[in-house]
Amino acid sequence: MYANSGVGLFSDSAVTMLSLLIFLAVGTLAFALMGGIRARESVRRRAARVDLDADSYEGRRSLRSSGLKSVQKLIDYTTKHYSSADNKDVKMLRHKLTQAGIYNPRGVAYFFFARVTMAVALAVTLFFVLPMLNVDGKSSFWLLVLTGGLCGYLAPTFYLDRRIAAKRQEHRAGFPDFMDLMIVCAEAGLAMAAALDRMERELGDSYPSLAANIHVANLEIRAGRSVTEALEHLGDRLGLEETRSFAMLIQQSDLLGSSISDALRVYSEDMRHKRLSRAEEKAYSLPAKLSVPMMVCIFPVLFIVILLPVIVRMATGHW
Repeated sequence: MYANSGVGLFSDSAVTMLSLLIFLAVGTLAFALMGGIRARESVRRRAARVDLDADSYEGRRSLRSSGLKSVQKLIDYTTKHYSSADNKDVKMLRHKLTQAGIYNPRGVAYFFFARVTMAVALAVTLFFVLPMLNVDGKSSFWLLVLTGGLCGYLAPTFYLDRRIAAKRQEHRAGFPDFMDLMIVCAEAGLAMAAALDRMERELGDSYPSLAANIHVANLEIRAGRSVTEALEHLGDRLGLEETRSFAMLIQQSDLLGSSISDALRVYSEDMRHKRLSRAEEKAYSLPAKLSVPMMVCIFPVLFIVILLPVIVRMATGHW
């Protein structure tokens, strides 16, 4: 009786253990399949997101490249149009760009493109900003918009004139040093091309624009132009009457056979005196220039400080 009960208990526990093992095996397999499917779905979503980002980046890059290509085509067309033009205004503009240190062949196209762009940008900006400032008058509104467009149209010209003035000031300040170095090179027996190359290296740190123009003159001499023509072109680029006189001096010394070093020494001394005279002129004109700010800013304050006690006593009646 006990033996049969023990065998039944053992058989029930074995069946239970077997069922538990089967359940664990099926559950493990199901979880493994679910984990694999979830990982695969996650990888697919990430791949789709990467493709979408790549497509959007390609779209943005293609849009930007198409915009740049359109601007480049517009600049090329403008350059071709103004390069074929041979009127007086375009020649004058090229000359002014050269004096400003802009040697890019597309400089004329960039200049007119900047004019149109700034005129339209300022006009559109005022068109949207003025209503925010409660400018309700119709005539005054359109007058301000047109004024903004006109200022934007003239802004590149003002910038070009200021740049030419700054470059000319640098050239005028560095030309006496250029003459001194020219005398040293002439007395050392250097040829004009070698002297210009040496002066370009020496003046590069102090006067970079002057050194760049000297480098262009040196390249012209190496290309086959005469020294006189290269120096005349140098004078046109620098915009200084002293440089044109220097080119004429070199030409006359070469034609007459006189000593170039003596002529350069006399001319350098004259340039040094001119620079000293300009400095003295600025120093002598300083008191006259200071009189206006003194009258506007200092004298009214002095009058207020002196007369304020009298005014206070008169107002209060205490003498």
